[in-house]
Amino acid sequence: MTYYVACCQTNFACPSNRNDIINRTKAMGKMLEQTLVGYQPFFDVRLFTFPEFAHCAPIYDNIPQLKQQLALEIPNEHTDYYHKLCQKHGCYIQTGSFIEYDDHYPEVLFNTTLLIGPTGILSKYRKTNPWIPWEVHASPHDIKNYPDNPFPVVDTELGKLGVAICYDWLFPETIRQIAFQGAEVVIRISAYMDPWGSNSPLEWWSLFNRTRAIENTVYVVAVNQGASLKNYPPFSWPGSSMIVDFDGRILAQAEAGAGEKVVVAPINISQLREERQRRQGHDMQAHCRSELYHYLQTPYLAPSQQHPISVENIKQRIQQSKQQLNTPNHNLKSKSKTKS
Repeated sequence: MTYYVACCQTNFACPSNRNDIINRTKAMGKMLEQTLVGYQPFFDVRLFTFPEFAHCAPIYDNIPQLKQQLALEIPNEHTDYYHKLCQKHGCYIQTGSFIEYDDHYPEVLFNTTLLIGPTGILSKYRKTNPWIPWEVHASPHDIKNYPDNPFPVVDTELGKLGVAICYDWLFPETIRQIAFQGAEVVIRISAYMDPWGSNSPLEWWSLFNRTRAIENTVYVVAVNQGASLKNYPPFSWPGSSMIVDFDGRILAQAEAGAGEKVVVAPINISQLREERQRRQGHDMQAHCRSELYHYLQTPYLAPSQQHPISVENIKQRIQQSKQQLNTPNHNLKSKSKTKS
């Protein structure tokens, strides 16, 4: 089974309040429909992805202002709009991120993306590794007894789809957990700024996308923010959205630099499944010697005990983690605990 996926880069002026978000939503809907029409003579595009902060960026450094000006509950008018597009065109949308308010957790906010299909919302993913210290959103890790699966993987007609947001991809554990839950395509919605784009000498964007694809034998669909410095200060955003196959080959990539761009490439789920079934070499999941790795049994960055989360609170937790890492023999102690 082969279908096509589109990475849809955005370059909007940054909204200061939620009333401006609907203009972004409708603009993304227009991008989707233009892409469908443009590629119709060649193939059907079934999956559309949009970048982190496509609806709005967290331009305020504290929870009260973010909640007052930009946060939204889910579902909302925007998710309803996307659902209607999916029904109309028989497609799937991985949304740009929302700043989400949930009345079950009234003192925190989340950086959230949704997978939406013809039947409605299929999954909700909340960023597990906010870009600290400047992102004051909560991780599911900060919620005691968090009841939901932090890493949802959805079995669809397009294959098993997972997602993670931007900084999450610098943690191999995050993408590996998604892969071990069966994901075949892992989507990265991102706002990854310069200089860590696809250009030398710090090609982190390309490096991590390709590495995560190889080490987990998954397709990676990575859509990046294409906003200019003028639109989303204090950073410029290098775009370079890309689709990578399970051997790390870049199938399509937007030229580096700001701007609205759409890149499209095929996903061959049947080939992926055949390769996974046949391979004995370079099968890093089947070869995983998990019993040897004890470091994840030791807590490092502690969940926030302070709500609302603040930049100062985050800095204190980072310092505590650094102190633990610098404690002599802390790894040795962790190893002996694991053995016992």
